[in-house]
Amino acid sequence: MNDPNGPIYWRGKYHLFYQYNPDGAYWSNMHWGHAISADMVHWKHLPVALAPTPGGPDADGCYTGSAVVENGRVVMLYTGVRSVPETQATIKDNGNILRETQCLAIASDAELRNWTKWPVPVLGASPEGMEVAGFRDPSPWRQGDWWYMVIGSGIVNRGGMVLLYRSKDLRSWQFLHVMASRENSPVVSHQPTNLREVWECPEIFRLGGKHLFIYSADGKAQWQSGVLDDKTMIFHPEKAGTLDYGCYYASKSQRASDGRRILWGWIPETRKEKECRAAGWAGMMSLPRVLSLDDDGQLRIDVAVEVERLCEKQQTLRFVGNEERDRSLIESVRITGCRGEVRCALCGSGESFELVLSDAAGGVEPWLSLKVDPLYPGQIFLDDKPLPLLLSPGEDLDVVLYVDGSVIEVFVNRQVAYTKRFYYLKNNQRTLGLQWKGKTSALRKLYYRQMSHVFANWLTL
Repeated sequence: MNDPNGPIYWRGKYHLFYQYNPDGAYWSNMHWGHAISADMVHWKHLPVALAPTPGGPDADGCYTGSAVVENGRVVMLYTGVRSVPETQATIKDNGNILRETQCLAIASDAELRNWTKWPVPVLGASPEGMEVAGFRDPSPWRQGDWWYMVIGSGIVNRGGMVLLYRSKDLRSWQFLHVMASRENSPVVSHQPTNLREVWECPEIFRLGGKHLFIYSADGKAQWQSGVLDDKTMIFHPEKAGTLDYGCYYASKSQRASDGRRILWGWIPETRKEKECRAAGWAGMMSLPRVLSLDDDGQLRIDVAVEVERLCEKQQTLRFVGNEERDRSLIESVRITGCRGEVRCALCGSGESFELVLSDAAGGVEPWLSLKVDPLYPGQIFLDDKPLPLLLSPGEDLDVVLYVDGSVIEVFVNRQVAYTKRFYYLKNNQRTLGLQWKGKTSALRKLYYRQMSHVFANWLTL
C-alpha cells in the first residue's frame, strides 16, 4: 500500500481508501484499497473499491485522488493511467511511458463498496502548450457556486507546480492558472531539484483565519500557510515548512465528524523490496494527525485524541534527584512488542542530553535517538539530523513518541514531526527499552503506556 486516497467521514463512519497492489508487497497494478472505522483507530477491511478497467482510461492503474459529496452521493475524482506512445505521455521516467487523466466514480451504497465509473475522463489533458512532468492527484473543493480543483504537476527543467481548475458539475473543467509553483514561491527553497519534479498530492483548505496548502515532492511532504484570494484565486504564501522530516509522504486530509482537520500520510518501507516480498506486506498509514495554525500562521500538529483509546494503563517514573538511581529507573522501562507510547518533558536549555530508543536485549544499533545540544539553539537532533525547533525562553521540550512494530512517530512541541522505520534481525517481536545520556536533571517527567492493536488480525514483521 502507499498513498492515502479520498478519506471521508460519511454517515457515521470514517472511510480511508489507499493505493494498493493486490498482487503483492511491491509497487505495481494500483487499485484503491478500502478500510472503515467508527473512530479512526479501530479499522475493518472492506473489498477493493476501484480497480483498473481493461481498455479504459485507468487500464494501467487507478492512482491517487479525493472524495467529495455531490447531491447526497460520494464522488471520487482520481487519476487513471494507461500506456501510450511517448508523444502522448505525461509520465516519462523510470521506464514508465503513461498518460494521466482525471477520472470520476460515484458510489451507490451507504458503505461505499460499489462504484460506477464515468465512461470517459472528466479532464483528459494538461493545459495546451505545457510540457508537463506529471498531471495527477486531483483535489476538489466547493466554493460559492463553483467547484475548484488543484492538480499536481511540474514543468520539465523548471520544477513542481500546482494547476487550478473550476467546474459547475465536477465533469467539465476549465483551466484557470498555475496556483503555486517552485519558481514563483518566495517561501520555497530554490535548491537544485529533480528536473522532472512534480508537486504531488496537492491540497488547499481553510484553516483558522488562513489557508493551508500541502503537497509532496522529492521525498518529503511540505506545507505553506497564507491567503488564497477569493477573487483572483491566487495563493499568497507567507510561511512554509515540512510536515514530517522522516519516512512520510503523499499526505491527504479530511474533516473529522466535529470539524477538525485530520491528516493521513503514507509511511513507506526503507528495507529492500525482496525483504518486503518475504515479509508479505509493505507500507502503512500514519496515525491520524490534527492540523491547526497559530495566529502567526505557524503549523501545529497533534495526534488525534482518539488514539488514546489504544493506550493502556499509564506508568509514571518517579525521579528523586539521584543520578544513578534515576538513570537506572529510565533504563528499566520496557515496552513489549515495540507497541506503546512514551511521553516526556525535557529541559530545553542548559547541558546536552540524549534519549535513545533501542532493543532492550541489546546487541543492535539504536532504533532512534533524540538529542539536545545548547551549542545549537533553535534545533533538535533526531538521528543526528538537525531540525528546526522554536522555543520561548524557559520553555520545555514536550516529546511524544508512538512505537508500533517497525515504526516510530515522534512529535516535539507540536512543531516537529519525524517518522522512523526500524527492523528486527529476525522475524519475531522485540521489547523496546530506553537509554539516557547526560544528566538526568534535564528530564522533568516521563511516562509510558502499552498500546493495543487496531485490527483483530494484526500483522507483524
